[in-house]
Amino acid sequence: MARREGEDKTYLCIDLKTFYASVECADRGRDTLTCNLVVADPDRGRTTICLAVSAAMKKLGVRNRCRVFEIPEGIDYIMAKPRMRHYMEVSAQIYGIYLEFVSADDIHVYSIDECFIDATPYLALYHKTAREFARELMDAVFTRCGIRATAGIGTNLFLAKVALDITAKHVNDGIGYLDEELFREQIWRHRPITDIWGIGPGIAARLAKYGVADLMGVAALDDALLYREFGVTAEYLIDHAQGIEPCTIAEIHAYVPEATSIASGQVLPRNYSYREARTVLREMVDTSVLDLVAKRAVCDGISLYVGYASDARDLARIGASGSARVTDSCGQVRASTHGLLPDAVSAPHATRSRPVAHAADGIRARQAARDPDGAAPSAVFVGEHGKRTVRGKRAYGYAEASRKLGERTNSFKRLMARFDALFDEIVNPSRPIKRINIGFGGLLPEEFATVDLFTDVQAEQTERNLAEAVLAVRDRYGKNSLLRGTSYKDEATGRDRNEQVGGHHA
Repeated sequence: MARREGEDKTYLCIDLKTFYASVECADRGRDTLTCNLVVADPDRGRTTICLAVSAAMKKLGVRNRCRVFEIPEGIDYIMAKPRMRHYMEVSAQIYGIYLEFVSADDIHVYSIDECFIDATPYLALYHKTAREFARELMDAVFTRCGIRATAGIGTNLFLAKVALDITAKHVNDGIGYLDEELFREQIWRHRPITDIWGIGPGIAARLAKYGVADLMGVAALDDALLYREFGVTAEYLIDHAQGIEPCTIAEIHAYVPEATSIASGQVLPRNYSYREARTVLREMVDTSVLDLVAKRAVCDGISLYVGYASDARDLARIGASGSARVTDSCGQVRASTHGLLPDAVSAPHATRSRPVAHAADGIRARQAARDPDGAAPSAVFVGEHGKRTVRGKRAYGYAEASRKLGERTNSFKRLMARFDALFDEIVNPSRPIKRINIGFGGLLPEEFATVDLFTDVQAEQTERNLAEAVLAVRDRYGKNSLLRGTSYKDEATGRDRNEQVGGHHA
């Protein structure tokens, strides 16, 4: 190992162990290894999802992203309400610790709890091996923040990430190492293949059609077949099957995308009706438009994704939680033992004349024709984190579409009208809704905003002045200090979400 670590490049991939739960444990003077703690909002009841569980809870068999009622009886634990703003602040503090050892040019922040570091120039500088350097960074974080970490060391970014995800958890010091030779020895035959960075259940199911269940099988497939099946994604599969990753942190920092966009999404706290989902959509568009104004940008395209849910499935789950009565997506109170409901429920005020054959149903049919097994809601893939549907969030149906605007704007009035029209066009009003994602594409500086003979320049400037005033107030007093009336409706989610990331300032 010592001979290989110093050759060419050496990368670290550091992950903050059960980060949200570790922050809550540290704030209480406890250790994630010994403290039973889950991060979940108690106000949402026993069916709410645990955003994180401590390492001690994992040892007891409790998984991340489980429901509170799924935690086995007899386990005493602390339930901590999520504090997203605080977690971001702690993450920034830890990033500051890394900067005491390495330059920002050699760090790529991958997520709130994970980063890559090009350690190549620092091993000689500090006269340390890669493992010793990783341990020094991990110890500094634990000493000053009380957060434990694990690390992967690799001769490229991919190997560092795989070393973190797969080998680090099986060694006592929490530091894994892979080079190309060890990769073939230890990872080529590793199953399930979904443990490999970048391979989800959908890709795994498509590989399974060719009898492939590990990276050795991918390496044995003909490249032309992979390109036919996966398109440009095949390039990553081919390289990663050989343990190759040519991209460096310097190249990541230097990358300038041909097109820029912003996006936001949320999983709704329960199944929403067509009308209720439109309220959330309006909140999301309002927030994103303010982001555009803050960035002094305009967009020329929009996208909308709506994920459907099943009342029958959710009622069965809620019944298992011990709840006696629930409110379904259309506001009707039902007993959990009432029996199975149909997958499609009527939305309030839905009319018989509205067609139910929507664009999304056509998309779903074409998807099923291409891949009957993968498109079926019952198709599952068994991986390290349990059973997952092959199509993930889309397994119970979805509607999605994107549109070019024919103009460049950051006007809430214009953009909301476009989203309303797209929502009406693609979303089935008789199906309960669980997820909403929106996107704004083709971002350019606002001096490129479209102005024509029909543009009311004064009205647009008035709207922009109002948006800037709202941003100024929110920046000083918090996101919940000034809201549209929509956010005070019962089904609105904006205020609760803002509270998690700093809805008010002291």
